[in-house]
Amino acid sequence: MSRQRFSKATLVSIDMQENRKIGFWTCIALVIGNTIGMGIFLLPASLAPYGINTVFGWMIPLLGCLALARVFSCLARALPDAEGPYGYIRYTLGQLPAFVALWAYWVAAWLTNAALATGVVGYIAVVFPAAGLVRPALLALGVIWLAVIVNLFGVRMGGGVQIVTTALKLLPMIAIALLGGWVLVSAPASYVAHPPTTPITMHGVMTASTIALYAMLGFETGSVPAAQVDNPGRTIPRATMIGTALLAVIYMIVSTVPLLLIPQHELATSSAPLSLLLDHLVGAGAGRWLALFVVISGTGCINGWTLLVGELTRTMANNGAMPALFARTNRYGAPATALIVTGVFASIMVGINYSQALVAAFTFISMAVTVATLPLYLGCALALIVLWRHGEVLHSARQVLPVAIIGIAFAIFAFVGAGREPFVLALVLVAAGLPLYGFMRLRRKPAAPAKS
Repeated sequence: MSRQRFSKATLVSIDMQENRKIGFWTCIALVIGNTIGMGIFLLPASLAPYGINTVFGWMIPLLGCLALARVFSCLARALPDAEGPYGYIRYTLGQLPAFVALWAYWVAAWLTNAALATGVVGYIAVVFPAAGLVRPALLALGVIWLAVIVNLFGVRMGGGVQIVTTALKLLPMIAIALLGGWVLVSAPASYVAHPPTTPITMHGVMTASTIALYAMLGFETGSVPAAQVDNPGRTIPRATMIGTALLAVIYMIVSTVPLLLIPQHELATSSAPLSLLLDHLVGAGAGRWLALFVVISGTGCINGWTLLVGELTRTMANNGAMPALFARTNRYGAPATALIVTGVFASIMVGINYSQALVAAFTFISMAVTVATLPLYLGCALALIVLWRHGEVLHSARQVLPVAIIGIAFAIFAFVGAGREPFVLALVLVAAGLPLYGFMRLRRKPAAPAKS
């Protein structure tokens, strides 16, 4: 794909800081680390009321996410010089769809950090009792700004931290898998001692599927900082597909083993289901150590989303969708202004979260954050179809069209499954960015025309 198809501004961050780019393992760490946050430690309890429906319910989001992972892989190969999803959608669908998708995703990214920080704080007090003497809001702010400081030293530093925290957060998942396998070999009757009693129904499968879907969001993050990825046409597709497949295996195991080994009613009412499982299999008190890995998982996820939102802000600024100052970099090649501003936004939301008057509103906003990521999925699936129609994808229709169609159907399913209120709020979040789009369009010089 010729670099001449993109504007000079689009290529700024591609040509700079070549020696600071991130590679294959960092991309995988972003895919896994940004997806596995706090939710996986509660997911078994959330799905427990639906019993065996959970097993079937996983099939829809796993199929959808694997299809979308393939979509992102095809796009990365077809447009290796594009700055990730923004470039994919802008080149194929135009400037406005690209802005809408990335603006909604940008808002979701820094709001996610605020939600994760408040969740991490509760577990910090369990691991370090002395931390209970500090106001929770201050601890949450400390976690957010620690991630900002790390990423101010560049994507290599932020990516290195992401690799370490991702490896550590996988340890309890591996422990669950090994314990489950050990029980299957040594005492197979345990898996049928108290089977879930909830009947299998279409409604149960659909509901469980919707819950499981939200746990998979984040698998696309390996492609977002594409301008900072070494050999993106090769690295991003491999990292996205491998990372998503690993996530599918991890989530299936972590959801199914507790469901079959712990009585359904007990699992459904547990606030720490994986700790409960360790207590059952290893002994009372063993699950307490899991709190340490929850802190590591949440902190690593915040670091990954901080890296992501910084690169996303820089990409939008390079393309004239945000003020140019957000594209400025420090001596480490990090988008310093973008990182600091988004850190401030996340900090404000932390303050709202700890406000007695607005905590319920913030909880509701957190639900809508997930819906705000769906325009990105829908836009990229449509972008792949446009590229195929124009003959710019090397794969045949039999390889491209099915995954693109499944990706579109998956995004629509997720919109419907989210419910009316989160959907409406997501529309409000998107609409809030339109004045900025209009203002930036009036200010900047006409850009090279994109395909309609």
